[in-house]
Amino acid sequence: MKNTPTQRSPWSWVPSLYFAEGLPYVIVMTVSVIMYKNFNLSNTEIAFYTGWLYLPWVIKPLWSPFVDLFKTKRWWITTMQMLVGIGFAAIAFTLNMPYMIELSLAFFWLMAFSSATHDIAADGFYLLAVPDKDEQALFVGIRSTFYRISTIAGQGLLVLLAGYLIDCNVGIATAWTITFAVMAVIFIALFLYHRIILPRPDSDHATSDDTSAKAILKGFVNTFTTFFKKPYALSSIIFMLFYRLPEALLVKMTSPFLLDSVEQGGMGMTTLQVGMATGTVGVIGLTIGGILGGVCASHGGLKRWLWPMVVAISLPNIVYVIMAYTHPALWVVNALIFIEQFGYGFGFTAYMLFLIHYAEGESTTAHYALCTAFMAMGMMIPGMVAGWLQELLGYQHFFILICILCLVTVGVCCFIKLDKPAKINSHE
Repeated sequence: MKNTPTQRSPWSWVPSLYFAEGLPYVIVMTVSVIMYKNFNLSNTEIAFYTGWLYLPWVIKPLWSPFVDLFKTKRWWITTMQMLVGIGFAAIAFTLNMPYMIELSLAFFWLMAFSSATHDIAADGFYLLAVPDKDEQALFVGIRSTFYRISTIAGQGLLVLLAGYLIDCNVGIATAWTITFAVMAVIFIALFLYHRIILPRPDSDHATSDDTSAKAILKGFVNTFTTFFKKPYALSSIIFMLFYRLPEALLVKMTSPFLLDSVEQGGMGMTTLQVGMATGTVGVIGLTIGGILGGVCASHGGLKRWLWPMVVAISLPNIVYVIMAYTHPALWVVNALIFIEQFGYGFGFTAYMLFLIHYAEGESTTAHYALCTAFMAMGMMIPGMVAGWLQELLGYQHFFILICILCLVTVGVCCFIKLDKPAKINSHE
C-alpha cells in the first residue's frame, strides 16, 4: 500500500486511533471513581455522578447520523481528540479550585460526549480508510489489542502514577492534577499525530445536501422501526438490559471497596495497590478470558456456549463476598480479582455474540449501535444506585445481593431465542 495522504498503511494509524478511542472511556468510567473516592465523596455520590457519565454512550445512536451529514469523519476524529485533550487539561486545572467536584464533572461530561462522538467517527472512518475486506479482518485484532492496551494504560499505569504521587505525600489534589496533566499531554500528542498521519480517503466526505440529509433521516427512522419489529424483540431487549445487572452494580463499588478502610468494611488498600490489582492484574485476566471466550465461541457458536458463559460471568462474583468477610492478604486479593475478571471476560463473550446475532439482517451496523445503546443503559441505571445500595446494606450484604441477582442473568437467558447460530465476526 502506498504511503500517500489518500492511502496510508493501517499500521501507521489504526493502533494509535484505537488507543485514543479506549483511553477516555476508561478514564471517564473507571478512573473518575477512584479519583472521587480519594477526594472522600460518599459511595452514593460517586455512583450517582459517574453513572450519569454513561449517558453519551446510551444516546449515541441518536446523533450518529449527523456525523455523516456535517464534515468528514477525519475532521470529527481530530476535533474530538482535541476536545478530549482540552478536557483532561481542564480537569487538571480545576482540582485545586473551589467547586472542583462540579467543575470536574462538567469537563468529564465534555470528554464523555467527545469520546462517544469519536467512537462513531473512528469506526466509520476505519471502514473507509481500510476498504480491503481481508485487511479489515486482519486489523480487527489489532484494534482490539490496542483498545485493551489503552485500558491498562488508563486504569493501570495512570492510577499507579496517581497512587505513587499520593504515597510521596504531594497531596491528593496535586497527585491527580499531575496525572490528568500527563493524560492531556498524551491526548494532545495523539491529536497532532493524527492531524498529520490519518489518510484522506476520497470516500470520506460530508453528505449535507438536502437529498442526502432526507435520505439519512428517513433511514434513521426506518432503523428504529425495523429494530423493534424484529422477532423476539421484547425478550432480546430485556436480555440486553439485564444480563449484566450484577456487574453493573459491582463495577461501581469495586474500587471504593478496595480503597475503604477495614473499619468501613473495605480492604484498606492504597491507590497504588488498587491500580495494580484492577488496572493491571484484573485487565490481564479480563483479556485472557475474552480471548478464550472468542476461541470457544468459534467452535459451536452461542447455542453451545451460552450456559457455560453464564456460569463464568456469575459464579466468580462470590470472590467479593470472600474478600468482604475474610480480608485476605494482598496477593490473594490480586488472585481473586484475576479470577473474577477472567470469568467476566469469558462470560461477556456470550453477550457480545447475542448483540451480533440480534443485529444481523437489514441495517446490521445501525442495529448493532442500538444494541450497544441498550448495553450502556443496562450499565448506567443500576450503576447510579449502586452506591446508595452499598451504603444501605454494607459491603458484605451488598456483595451477597449481587450473587443473588445473578439469578436475573440466568432468568433472562431462559427466554432468548437463537434461530440460527451466532458466530464471531468482525465486530469487537
